[in-house]
Amino acid sequence: MQLSNTALFQGITQEEIARMLACFHARTERCAAGDTVRTYGHGPEAVGILKSGALSIERMELDGGRTLLESLAPGGIFGEVLAFSSLAHESMLVVAHAPAEILFIDYAHILKRCEKACAHHSLLVRNVLRLVSDKTVRLSERIEVLSCRTIREKLLCYFGLCAAQAGARSFTLPTSLSGLAEYICADRSAMMRELGRMREAGLVQTEGRRVMLPEKPF
Repeated sequence: MQLSNTALFQGITQEEIARMLACFHARTERCAAGDTVRTYGHGPEAVGILKSGALSIERMELDGGRTLLESLAPGGIFGEVLAFSSLAHESMLVVAHAPAEILFIDYAHILKRCEKACAHHSLLVRNVLRLVSDKTVRLSERIEVLSCRTIREKLLCYFGLCAAQAGARSFTLPTSLSGLAEYICADRSAMMRELGRMREAGLVQTEGRRVMLPEKPF
């Protein structure tokens, strides 16, 4: 995976990235499926870039259950500065769902201006601010979905957001159906039953992770 293709390094060349990684003392860590990669609040604050594998950001509930907050594919970014959590730090986990390779950069290195005041460093800081803004939007969307009262309303709200992002009435879910159930905080069996009722009512068509919404009436 080319780091220049990630949101964090957008607009920065591979050569400039290599110089920054050396200057920032960036480090790569590898973990196995099932490992807890990070527990927010423990260790130095760092930005993590997933180079390969699959991660999820999860909230540990008081009863021992977990709520999926975000799924990350290669190129995904995570870190405490991007978490927006007012919860106890120990309840926020980053978990590997496949063998993963992650590049870590301590946040202090990103904020600290080097003596050369490189233009690409300034661009990196702007990219971080844009990521924070994007996370805020996604958090607002999650609140909008969870504020719906019923499973059907949550699904329709979420599908509407996905359609708007895709610019089409047909789109592919970014997560599995199990992940979708976790995202809307619903029991998977109950969600699947409701999806079946929605198909029968002509509100939606599904083929695996592919979702098709009927055209809006004029």
